[in-house]
Amino acid sequence: MRPAQVLFAAISLLAPTLALSVPEQLPLQSLDTPVHTTDSWGYKDCGLPTDPIQIRSISVSPDPPRPGEDLTVTVNADVKEKIEEGAYANVAVKLGVVKILTKTFDVCEEARNANATVQCPVEPGSYKVVQTVALPKEIPKAKFTVAVNGYTVEDDDMLCLNLEVNFMKRPFPRLW
Repeated sequence: MRPAQVLFAAISLLAPTLALSVPEQLPLQSLDTPVHTTDSWGYKDCGLPTDPIQIRSISVSPDPPRPGEDLTVTVNADVKEKIEEGAYANVAVKLGVVKILTKTFDVCEEARNANATVQCPVEPGSYKVVQTVALPKEIPKAKFTVAVNGYTVEDDDMLCLNLEVNFMKRPFPRLW
């Protein structure tokens, strides 16, 4: 998978990291950020309200993603301050607990290479980005987690997303 495909697939397949259970009971906490999760993929915006990019929603088609098929990712986001050349993202992909990819991507260069509808510099405003990537059919039946941390050219926080995608076959068929 090319680095651009990994980045776009990572952005589209965000999910909260599963928490380990603790022996004591904890009170429920309200979530300040949107969370999306299904049986096979999900995401959590782990950024701050002051980050220049605020994710409103991410959707994928087909849902759930399937190896060997095209995946169309739609991201709706608000840009609060201008994103300029030199912005970058650190991406870490894990297969279970094993880190299989750690890479830094130039966000503007990746957008140009992918012929994305939004190009740098990105002015403040609301954006809808739709990108299609081909998922390799060789993707193993496994659970992947992806951490995406974006930074401005000045090295300030720009975006934080946690993704999870589960390509494992269901052990039991759905009955409803």
